[in-house]
Amino acid sequence: MALRANLIVIYTGRVEECRAFYGSLGLDFRPEQHGDGPRHYAAVLDDGLVVELYPAAPDRRTGRVRLGFEVDDLQGFKAGSHVLEDPDGRAVEVLVRDGH
Repeated sequence: MALRANLIVIYTGRVEECRAFYGSLGLDFRPEQHGDGPRHYAAVLDDGLVVELYPAAPDRRTGRVRLGFEVDDLQGFKAGSHVLEDPDGRAVEVLVRDGH
């Protein structure tokens, strides 16, 4: 059985701040809205994985999660693993590949 993630939805009360944070990692977010649903942002990675940022509803709290991304280069970071924090306090592990 082959299993591959195809969707990550991040609910946040700080949509624009998270868009800037994840955008700085290389995610190219585009605004979207499906029918009467909330306006949100979506980025599609080269492998087809969709990452979405949705506004969190006041009556729906989301749990903590740790995310991980691998990038070829990230300005200001040396090759290796770095744990960053997004605007909501989620741990985001970024593996910067050695370009050599």
